[in-house]
Amino acid sequence: MPDADHDHELDRWLHEVCAALGLPPELAAHRQLLLDVARDAAHGVMRPAAPLTTFLVGYAAGRSAGDAAAVEEAAEVASALARHREHPE
Repeated sequence: MPDADHDHELDRWLHEVCAALGLPPELAAHRQLLLDVARDAAHGVMRPAAPLTTFLVGYAAGRSAGDAAAVEEAAEVASALARHREHPE
């Protein structure tokens, strides 16, 4: 599947989930930011940390203002932690 088709399908999925959960559709715009957090957690900690970390980012953002800035701030904190984490030997 070409990248454009992949991106379109992923965006469509995110909009469907936002609608089903009663969330603002603008949250789908954070796709790349959340994928970056997941990558940092998977590489800096371990693969299972990726979905758990993105969940916690969303939870933290929702507990604060819940707006774009809150998502970006929570994502930066989580990514920074993961990027500076030492891999266990």
